[in-house]
Amino acid sequence: MNSICVIFDLDDTLVDSEALCNQAFLDLLPQLSETVDLLIQRYRGKKLALILADIENRLCQKLPDAFEQHYRQRVTELFSCELKPMPGVLEMLEETHFPKCIASSGPPLKIRQALQVSGLAPYFGDSLFSSYDVGSWKPQPGLFQYAANAMGYMPSQCVVVEDSEVGIQAAAAAGMKAFQYVRNGEMSSCDDRVLFDDMSQLTQLLYQCANEVRCNL
Repeated sequence: MNSICVIFDLDDTLVDSEALCNQAFLDLLPQLSETVDLLIQRYRGKKLALILADIENRLCQKLPDAFEQHYRQRVTELFSCELKPMPGVLEMLEETHFPKCIASSGPPLKIRQALQVSGLAPYFGDSLFSSYDVGSWKPQPGLFQYAANAMGYMPSQCVVVEDSEVGIQAAAAAGMKAFQYVRNGEMSSCDDRVLFDDMSQLTQLLYQCANEVRCNL
């Protein structure tokens, strides 16, 4: 049995999707004054219901009942035309021969579309876990715990690859080692995760972690 299982976040970890998801807000709500980058900083990794509540509070108005449906449709349109893997992800997945899965806060249809459009679906098969199925959203640990159990691994044998703070918090709460992918030089000193800014670095980090886990078995 492999010594570790790798649990990947999806949005802005494997696929370059956060900009598209936040562009959909601006397309549907022109009264929002922020840039896409500012919206990403504010909402990265957060549950959609919390994001919509925050938008309502900031706009001082209730969103239409059908807004979520329209939002998801706009995201689907943007994904179909523009979604790409993050730089270096395809090469990393080719080189990384550990059991792996997706654990995402997005709904199952969004996960599957993102993987199909980006060409990543063959690497994960049906090993896809959604907060909407499990009923637990990051920073709660439930999604990662469910994924580990379904994959047949103990939390101490799992490595989480994330880009968001809420995802890192969820990994820590689940008792799992976390690797955080940071972009644009957003490097800092942190004790509860390993930081990396290039997907070509991840393969070596995972194999080092596997050796450490194997030595501790």
